[in-house]
Amino acid sequence: MRYRHAALWNRPVSTLGFGASPLGGVYGAFDESDGIKAVHQAVEAGINFFDVAPFYGYTRAETALGKALSSLPRDQYLLSTKIGRYGEREFDFSAARTRQSLQESLDRLQTDVLDLVICHDIEYVNPEIVTEEALPVLQEYKQQGIIKAIGLSGYPLPALQDLITKSGSFDVVLTYGHFNLFNTTLLAALPFFQEHGLSVIAASPLAQGLLTAGGVPEWHTASPLLQQACQAATTHCKQAGISLAQLAMQYAATLEGVITTLVGMGTTKEVEQNTSWWEALIDPALLAEVQAIFAPVKDMSW
Repeated sequence: MRYRHAALWNRPVSTLGFGASPLGGVYGAFDESDGIKAVHQAVEAGINFFDVAPFYGYTRAETALGKALSSLPRDQYLLSTKIGRYGEREFDFSAARTRQSLQESLDRLQTDVLDLVICHDIEYVNPEIVTEEALPVLQEYKQQGIIKAIGLSGYPLPALQDLITKSGSFDVVLTYGHFNLFNTTLLAALPFFQEHGLSVIAASPLAQGLLTAGGVPEWHTASPLLQQACQAATTHCKQAGISLAQLAMQYAATLEGVITTLVGMGTTKEVEQNTSWWEALIDPALLAEVQAIFAPVKDMSW
């Protein structure tokens, strides 16, 4: 496993991070026993960054991850969770709910320290509630040493940039779906984040299931045109003898300027596949062919 030094925590961070949303059944049925084994297998493979949220499986992912990590020494891993989003349309960044959420997450994750707490999907709320209500609470917990770093996440890059400009209180930005085989808009945004002193976490190089054999989850909002391009790329990669997901992982591993890339994992098979693909060299000819398939939907958002 490759690592990058994160000054934020003054320690190496695995370039591949464990996205724990599948532990909440977000992508289908979840076997908790295999999920716990997957977490342990990830640590054995060298992954030391784990990210979760109360929203994932409506607290089930946090609970499962907490069980899995409880038997491991706390200094073996970095742990990130989120506040603010609790349901499909349930957002609450008030001070009172933030305090409640933090305590609930600490309990479910069976820890007394969170390495990172992220304001979850900030584009859905008035940014003032984040800066005036949630952030002061997070800063208080950071001063007490309960939180090591504060972050924000969201899909639209302009929304993230606007809130960062208005507040100098963030340490980390988590952006998802903006560096993959059909969308590389993160590259243009990296200088902005770096100029504002933020560490960057990239997430979802498989585009929340679009670039996998499992196909598109029901809740995905990708356009039919984008889905068709993904299906064509899937067929092309299969004819070349590899999966589209494998190529997508290999491509994501080339990204520089971020501290880690989060990939959703919930089974031992996924951990084995992802860690293997992450270390494999990419075929530049096949990459060019797949990028040509995606040219009509280049940088398309969903």
